[in-house]
Amino acid sequence: MTPVILLAVALFVGLCVLAFTLAIYAMPLMIGLAAGRSVVACGAPLASAALVGVVAAVLSFAVMAYLQAILRNRAAKLAVAVVYATPAAIAGYALMLGVLNGVRMEDLLRYCLCVAGGGFVAISALLRLTASR
Repeated sequence: MTPVILLAVALFVGLCVLAFTLAIYAMPLMIGLAAGRSVVACGAPLASAALVGVVAAVLSFAVMAYLQAILRNRAAKLAVAVVYATPAAIAGYALMLGVLNGVRMEDLLRYCLCVAGGGFVAISALLRLTASR
């Protein structure tokens, strides 16, 4: 039983590291998915929807990188980073909710832990987006 528990803890830690690492790509991913779903809703084939989604995601990340490069004001750079870190907070909340759904605990405690997890992921994304390169 102990190896299974240790494996579960290791997998959970790996999932958290992956979430913190990929948190800055949450906004481009959501924009790409929205663009792809819009193309599918218009009746286009899945291959074109995938292409449009990838192009939209790459363009949104390029816009963020361009804005971070040309903006001189720290407040403006922080505003761009907050816009891009907001979906990361939602993804962190959903990740914690998915992990904690199988655990028997009070709903208020589960909610507080999910909010804390979303906050940690958002702060991690903000720090990665505003880091000096």
